[in-house]
Amino acid sequence: MITLFSKSLATLFAIASIVLVIGFYYSLKIHSEMHAEMPLTEPQTVVFSRGSSIQTLANQLIEKGLLKNKNYFLIWGRLTQQATQLQAGEYLLTPGLTLAKLLDNMIDGNVVQHAITFIEGFTFSQILETIQQNPVITIELDNLSDEEIMKKLGFEGEHPEGRFYPDTYYISRDITDVELLKRAYNVMEKILEEEWAQREQNLPFKSSYEALIMASIVEKESAVAEERPLIAGVFVNRLRKKMRLQTDPTVIYGIDNYDGNIRFRDLRKDTPYNTYTRHGLPPTPIALPGREAIHATLHPDKTKYLYFVSYSDGSGRHVFSTNYKDHEKAVDKYQRKKRRNNK
Repeated sequence: MITLFSKSLATLFAIASIVLVIGFYYSLKIHSEMHAEMPLTEPQTVVFSRGSSIQTLANQLIEKGLLKNKNYFLIWGRLTQQATQLQAGEYLLTPGLTLAKLLDNMIDGNVVQHAITFIEGFTFSQILETIQQNPVITIELDNLSDEEIMKKLGFEGEHPEGRFYPDTYYISRDITDVELLKRAYNVMEKILEEEWAQREQNLPFKSSYEALIMASIVEKESAVAEERPLIAGVFVNRLRKKMRLQTDPTVIYGIDNYDGNIRFRDLRKDTPYNTYTRHGLPPTPIALPGREAIHATLHPDKTKYLYFVSYSDGSGRHVFSTNYKDHEKAVDKYQRKKRRNNK
C-alpha cells in the first residue's frame, strides 16, 4: 500500500529530477554561449573603464551586437567569480574570440598596447606636444610650467630637458602623462647610471649630469651614428684645452622663437646657452640624447681634431680639422660656397 509519505517522496524526486534536467540544459546553453565565437568580421576594441561592472561590459557587447543573452553572460560571470576580477583597460576583440576568453583576458589584464615614440634630439616641449596629441593618454600636466611639471613628477628642482629617455614606449589607454614621463625618466636614469659606471677615465666631466649635457650636444650635432665618438672626441679636446665649444645647436636652444635660421648676430648675442660667448658646458642638456650618444660621450675617440663642419651635400657627414686654418678652408668650401650659390 502506497503511503502519503511515499507519494510525497516520489513527487519531490520528480521535481528534483526536472530541476536537474532544466539546470543541466541551461548550463549547457550558457557554456555553449560563452564558448561560441563572437560574430566578428574585423577587429574591434572595447574599453572597460575604472569603476565599471560586468553589467556595463554586457551592455557594451550588446550594443556591438556581440552578445545575445545578457543573463547567460551575467550568470557565468558570477558562477566563475570572474565578475569582480575584471581589470580596467582597452581590450582587443578579434575574429575567433569567445566571451569566455574575453573574460579571461580581462582578468589577466591583457590590454591593448599603443606605441608612442620620443625621438632622439627631441626637446622637452616636443615630448609634451607628442604626449598631448596622443588620444589614449590622460593629460594631467596641461598649462603647467616646467618647474611645476617636475614637482608633480616628484623631481622638484630638476630641469626637465634631457631627463627622459628617447624610445618607443608601449602604453595602455588612459595612462596618464605623469605615469609615462616617470617611466621615461627612470629609463634615462638607469641608462645614464650604467654608462657612467663604465666610462673612460680622466674625462672632463664632474658628474653624470655634465656627461648628459654633452651627450645632448653630440646627439644634435651627429646625424651619422658612426661619427658620434669622433664628434665627442672633438668636444672633449676643446674642453680640455679650455676652448669654447662653439656649437650652433646650443645657440639655437637659447633663441626664443627660433625661425629656422641662425644669424651672425645670434652667435654674438650672449645667453647661458651661447657656447660662442661662454666657456664650458651650457647649464642644462639641450635635447634628448640616446644611449649611443651617451656612450660616445663617455668613450670618445682619441683624436687631435678640434673643429668640424658639415658637408653641403645633405649627408649629415662632417669634415674634421686639427687647426683653425684648415677649418676655415673647409667652411669656405662646404658652407660659404653653398650660401653664395644659393643667393
